Amino acid sequence: MTELHLWLRHEVRSTERRTPIVPPDARRLVDSGVTLTVEESPQRIFPIEEYEAAGARVAPAGSWVSAPDDAVVVGLKELPDAPDRLTHRHVFFGHAYKRQPGAAGLLGRFAAGGGALLDLEYLVDEDGRRLAAFGFWAGYLGAALAVLRHRGRLKAPLVPTAKEELDERLRPAAGDEEFTALVIGALGRSGRGARVAFAAAGTEPTCWDLAETRDLDRPALLAHDVMVNAVLATTPVPPFLRDEDLDDPARRLRTLCDVTCDVGSPLNVLPVYDRTTDWTEPARRLREDPPLDLIAIDNLPSLLPKESSTDFSAALLPQLLDFATGAPWARCLDRFHQACRELGIAEGEFRHV
Repeated sequence: MTELHLWLRHEVRSTERRTPIVPPDARRLVDSGVTLTVEESPQRIFPIEEYEAAGARVAPAGSWVSAPDDAVVVGLKELPDAPDRLTHRHVFFGHAYKRQPGAAGLLGRFAAGGGALLDLEYLVDEDGRRLAAFGFWAGYLGAALAVLRHRGRLKAPLVPTAKEELDERLRPAAGDEEFTALVIGALGRSGRGARVAFAAAGTEPTCWDLAETRDLDRPALLAHDVMVNAVLATTPVPPFLRDEDLDDPARRLRTLCDVTCDVGSPLNVLPVYDRTTDWTEPARRLREDPPLDLIAIDNLPSLLPKESSTDFSAALLPQLLDFATGAPWARCLDRFHQACRELGIAEGEFRHV
């Protein structure tokens, strides 16, 4: 294979414990001839010593800015605000292709530096199916937190845990009242994860997918106690909830979890809130009478960092091994240039075409 240098960066968000490459897969990359540099990171769930033992080079946190020009910088969440010019190819979830807040600024930094964003959300096969995703764990944790909030047992700030511990907390306890739950997008990865969490909580949720959302029954939606949205819209659709629905006197809905957190995008199917929640404030009150609480945390899988990282890395590994010639990466690059054109960003002279 063509020599490849991957640079696994430190995540700047303090609550981001995940990694897209776990140490056993780092070993597979190195054994396949890939040069792998791993930045030190105080919060990454796997210690730097495990990467060093796997044959990776070690670099200080944030040193990717001076990495060799041909290095591919790999991460998960947002980049720091500097530098203004991004010269490398970056692999991460950019959240910049649906006109989200800050999208033009991020893509403009790539245009200024001649770099390129290879957005993991758009790493897909020829049929448009994502090849590496955290969806199951996002859905599982979204439903789990919604259950704990509904039962009055959600503690803040949130801390990472293990699935066995969380399953134990979800089991019904004496005095817990039965509740009704709805999962929208129930047939996708996130929806499947949500259903697993509700099963652990002793609840069989109502499951809606494309057929039910084409002709949405809002009174039926509002008749549930807990709702989890696991739909990530790629084309405009009528919103599932509107402000007037929250003020409906017949509303039974008390806990709402938006797994997709598409706030700010014109494709948002839940335009009833304007900011996400976080580990410090996992739930926010949208209405007082009757109460309605929102959970909208955009890095939910980081609460189960070891399990979610291991699954994601296993799916990403074959794509990284095929980085030089893989069609999915070419599609990522094409989508990046398309997004720049859609936002009217002059692409200048990109080195990575």
